[in-house]
Amino acid sequence: MKIALMDSGIGLLAAATAVRTLRPDADLVLSSDPDGLPWGPRTPQDITERALAVCEAAAAHGPDALIIACNTASVHALPAVRARLEPSIPVIGTVPAIKPAASAGGPLAIWATPATTGSPYQRTLIRDFAAGVEVTEVPCPGLADAVQWADEDGIDRAIAAAAALTPRDVRAVVLGCTHYELVGERIRAAVQQPGAAPVVLHGSAGAVAAQALRRIGERPQPVPDARGTLTVILSGREESLPQAALTYAEGRSLQAVSHAG
Repeated sequence: MKIALMDSGIGLLAAATAVRTLRPDADLVLSSDPDGLPWGPRTPQDITERALAVCEAAAAHGPDALIIACNTASVHALPAVRARLEPSIPVIGTVPAIKPAASAGGPLAIWATPATTGSPYQRTLIRDFAAGVEVTEVPCPGLADAVQWADEDGIDRAIAAAAALTPRDVRAVVLGCTHYELVGERIRAAVQQPGAAPVVLHGSAGAVAAQALRRIGERPQPVPDARGTLTVILSGREESLPQAALTYAEGRSLQAVSHAG
């Protein structure tokens, strides 16, 4: 079994780790576009064109399914990618986990990129899945870029700025960008109030990994001694994981497990 994942950058590490946890035997293809970063300021048409190129680079390796592990690409390019690749390759998009977060009640915060915060896309999700729940949309300028390049000072500054905009009584935070899942515990620590119940984080990695397996009729089989391969594609070139990816536990785990085989 082979599962491909795409993202603008290293945000796909969280979903790839989730796939590897559910199916250690799965071969993984990670396709991203470091040469084209950042995608946020690009036009929707440009994002779609770059996303198609990243997805086609992954599709050339013959995956059984492709996960668009990128909120920006899912918003702008999911229909175009599905039109290009399906039904030969099932395509799974990423949606912020607003529905499960809202089901537990509020108040909750949605941390997202400035382009996504307040967008019609996000407002529609809030209307459809969080009606009647107190929701605060929190823009996080610079956080995704800082995570991408493992800029520790930049991560600290961006998280502190977003935490200052987050109400003190939030019970949950939706991570509306896949990059944020790589620093989830730092986000939790920044918004956690002394004496309060632990803040719950809602990412998308586990859900998209499980959906990918369902789409191809497979089930989780977390056999610890299974070893899947890892193929990394950077802007169309087959290379190794970038150094920044190895600063995160997810990147180190993916590399270590794959090399162990």
